[in-house]
Amino acid sequence: MSLLDGISRDSFRHALGQLKQHKLRTALTLLGMVFGVGAVIAMLSIGEGAKQEAMRLIESMGLRNLLVQSRELDEETLREVREQSVGLSRSDVRAMRETLPSVVAVSEEKKIKSWALFSFEAPSEAQVLAVTPSYFDLASLSLAAGRMFTEEDNRRYQQVAVLGAQAARDLFPSGNAIGQRIKVNHLWLEVVGVLADRDLSKDEFQGIRLGGDRNRVFLPLETAYKRLRFESLESELDAVRLRLDDDASPQQTAKTVNHLLGRRHGGQNDYELVVPAALLKQQQQTQQIFTIVMSAIAGISLLVGGIGIMNIMLATVLERTREIGLLRALGARKLDIQHQFLMESATVAAIGAVIGIFFGLLLAFVIQQFAGWPAGWSLFAIVLSVTICLVTGVVFGWYPARQAADLDPIKALHAE
Repeated sequence: MSLLDGISRDSFRHALGQLKQHKLRTALTLLGMVFGVGAVIAMLSIGEGAKQEAMRLIESMGLRNLLVQSRELDEETLREVREQSVGLSRSDVRAMRETLPSVVAVSEEKKIKSWALFSFEAPSEAQVLAVTPSYFDLASLSLAAGRMFTEEDNRRYQQVAVLGAQAARDLFPSGNAIGQRIKVNHLWLEVVGVLADRDLSKDEFQGIRLGGDRNRVFLPLETAYKRLRFESLESELDAVRLRLDDDASPQQTAKTVNHLLGRRHGGQNDYELVVPAALLKQQQQTQQIFTIVMSAIAGISLLVGGIGIMNIMLATVLERTREIGLLRALGARKLDIQHQFLMESATVAAIGAVIGIFFGLLLAFVIQQFAGWPAGWSLFAIVLSVTICLVTGVVFGWYPARQAADLDPIKALHAE
């Protein structure tokens, strides 16, 4: 058994011992690796958090949905538009159903201008929305208590209502809303359901407002048409949601819908199309640019750390020239010398990686708290950053290790 065989079994402990002899130099070298690993972990964590948040926001709109909305126009413009178009209507819905076989479900919405909204307990500033029963499914809403109103309720003009979570708390501070009555303008409604709270972290996504369902009162659309009054210039519907089957392309279907409605509305720009799938794609492209920029910054940090490792290892070779000569004289092979110095550079990288993990997680947490960006903790981010760090340590440690292995043993023994 050679001397280096024994050292190899304990090479990690030996490397730590060598690094401890130059604590300040080692600490300064570690900083590059710590910042590099930390930047990679923080960048990937923020990226993962943004991806998860985007998916959650898109799911609230429905990834397989198309949303057609009436544009809000000033009164003068609206009068001009109404000469050519009656606005979004139920006849538009029928035309879309007949033209688009890929549409598997439709919901219709109409905003109610409320001048009074209260219960026997308290008033509320909630928005009132008349919808078809399919709205709740297409908007991915679920119940916290009671039931949704049904097609039968809608067809029979039943005076029932479903409350959003915030609207329920405002109208009924006591917490008992089911079976109680509320008044919308002159119309009394019985509360049959309360929606589960879905508190989204953002009020909008790519310019589209979200999360309004928390502070809304919903009633059947046919009941609203039968029991409430509307202004003459108002469109029959304010929004239509279309759910597509899995084989349909949302972008291509949106083009067809736009062409159809453009012809039906006389070319008037009184509606807008929202394609959640397109919004997600746009967000992913933005996120990709962010990831590339942050990866470049993290790569530069690791490059600086790698150069630091090369510097410290070259200095170490010079300081230990006589030791290298002695080891070669005692029978150590070039490969043994190279292995020893590579182990030392890998040890520096490993220590930097461990510290960098904690630094990266802390950095992501700080960004989340102060910048308001969501962070998603990813094992992949940790494994990737540690792997890159170790590879960097070995790559930049190879040249000094090779220099040490190639030293002439006689000259090394006589070195000062």
